[in-house]
Amino acid sequence: MSARTEVPPVGVETDVDLGHRMLAVHGERWSLRASLRAVLVVLVLVALAVVGILFSISTGTYDLPLADVVAGLLGTADEGTVLVVREWRLPRALLAALFGLALGVSGAVFQSITRNPLGSPDVIGFSSGSYTGALVVLLVTGGGYVAVAVGALTGGVLTALAVFLLAYRRGVQTFRLIIVGIGVSALLAALNTYLMLKAAPGEQLTAAVWGSGSLNGLTVDTLVPVLVVLGVLLVPVLVLAPALRVLEVGDDAAGSLGARPTTVRLVAVVLGVALVALVTASAGPIAFIALVAPQIARRLTRSAGVGLVAAGATGAVLLVASDFLGQRLFAPMQLPVGIVTVSVGGLYFVWLLVRETRRR
Repeated sequence: MSARTEVPPVGVETDVDLGHRMLAVHGERWSLRASLRAVLVVLVLVALAVVGILFSISTGTYDLPLADVVAGLLGTADEGTVLVVREWRLPRALLAALFGLALGVSGAVFQSITRNPLGSPDVIGFSSGSYTGALVVLLVTGGGYVAVAVGALTGGVLTALAVFLLAYRRGVQTFRLIIVGIGVSALLAALNTYLMLKAAPGEQLTAAVWGSGSLNGLTVDTLVPVLVVLGVLLVPVLVLAPALRVLEVGDDAAGSLGARPTTVRLVAVVLGVALVALVTASAGPIAFIALVAPQIARRLTRSAGVGLVAAGATGAVLLVASDFLGQRLFAPMQLPVGIVTVSVGGLYFVWLLVRETRRR
């Protein structure tokens, strides 16, 4: 007879820490603690993202009742409905959520390492670097998805390294990192304009549509590699999350706790840039989600720091909603989702600048 293997019990407890109710889940050799409010907020955001995906699938040139959408997802509807739901509309809706998740997490990473609400890849140049790398591949070689993805990742990483090296003076100070990033972003924007002017008219049109940030034309062929790459990137980001929280107390305090601020920042920058490059390679540069999602999540959860999971869930909801608005505001004409995010995010950016100015 074989011996029975006992499974260690899993316990769930709640307690109060510094006035916040905490949820603790623990096993024999592991434990997880999170704010109960943050957990509930994330669950609500996930539910909103699912509802947004369903509504996005149900609307279009031919509207579908939600019951038909569910039947199409389950494969119990007629062939035409299944085709529209699964093959045409579902990949775009899921990609909007996944891209929003990637941008939200990336923004949270950068705002954690810079300890500044303006420290997003949009502001400090990393998104521009990914766009430049993808644009070079698109205009020079006319490469497909893999080539553009490699170009976006290469451009983003090289830009990150350049900003990191230029900002390094016996360590990387957050203010210097942001200022150098803004300068590099301006240079790359000028380079992108030059590349567009030198391209042939047909290439200019293709690059301009792609450069506005659009989910049009994305299919299940894009969904599968995005799922795989995003899953691979999120694992080390979540493993790095405790170190990022330690960095938020300052480099000196983090060093006294055993952290290596410069090493953690470098690894976090590479991972954050990779998340941005994943989105840029597939849909072009989608601005402001990485900037606003972490701050909205922080206010919803009422946490002292920037939570990666809450920021990712917020980014997913924002991009799903933005894509829905882009499709329906001027139907049958569809706006690129990047135009919607710039319009909404620009207003938030102005409000944030005014708020920070008044605080100082």
